[in-house]
Amino acid sequence: MNWSRAKSILIASFLLLNLILGFQLWTTNRSNQTEVSSDTSGTVEELNRALLSKNIRLTDELPTDSPKLKVITVKYDDSLKLDEEKKLRTPFTMGSLLGKGASKEVQTQSEIPNFSLYQLDSTMSSSGAYVFTQQYGKYPLFDVQLVLNEKNGEITSYRQAYVEVESEVEQTEQKLISAQLAVRSLVDNYLSNGSIITEVRLGYHGQPYNSQTQPMYPHWRITIDNGDIYYLQAFNGAVESPQKGGDLLPFGTVNEAGKPLMASGVTGMSEHK
Repeated sequence: MNWSRAKSILIASFLLLNLILGFQLWTTNRSNQTEVSSDTSGTVEELNRALLSKNIRLTDELPTDSPKLKVITVKYDDSLKLDEEKKLRTPFTMGSLLGKGASKEVQTQSEIPNFSLYQLDSTMSSSGAYVFTQQYGKYPLFDVQLVLNEKNGEITSYRQAYVEVESEVEQTEQKLISAQLAVRSLVDNYLSNGSIITEVRLGYHGQPYNSQTQPMYPHWRITIDNGDIYYLQAFNGAVESPQKGGDLLPFGTVNEAGKPLMASGVTGMSEHK
């Protein structure tokens, strides 16, 4: 047997098989991309028609990416409670915190524990009270807040909640409902004619039960100009009853017995306001 010739034939066959498999993979990816593009285009058109039919305005730019996320489990740090105000030994100004190039330095030197893990949440902030949310990767944990209290132009005190994400809990990443579909569901089933949607943001949200450890699910937070805030579960579309920003119960809010208070219930996607 001519082993040299047989070896050449095997190598050539192997290369040809790789080329065929590579071409199949390329055509499959192109087909999937085209399908996703078509679905997104159709969803956007349907959303625009729904907005127009109810004279609803959308002032925020909707995210176009479709990430896969998982349920996370967090452990609440009961040494930090959102309803306990703590004075700062060294007050600072919001300008020094938010100024270009100054934020990280101020956060690192701050007396506030883990300050660098929080980001400003303009939607939840108000005059004299700046709300920051703890981050998990690039997504906010909507219920885990740090509130900076301003007096005479300076941040003089703060209230803080903090959680640890349980790394040993394994969850499977799942595809999310798109921002377009989430908004359309709200427009069709909940919002009144003439409403204005001011913010659509993806993050994690959970119910503060009487437990230190609890799950948080990916949610779309959709804010209306009248102050209503909706949380739409990004896996199944379940929508919580709307609440005003000041009425929400973030983690770290406790009752007289020292237990976390429970937030509002969840309503089905098909129920109406």
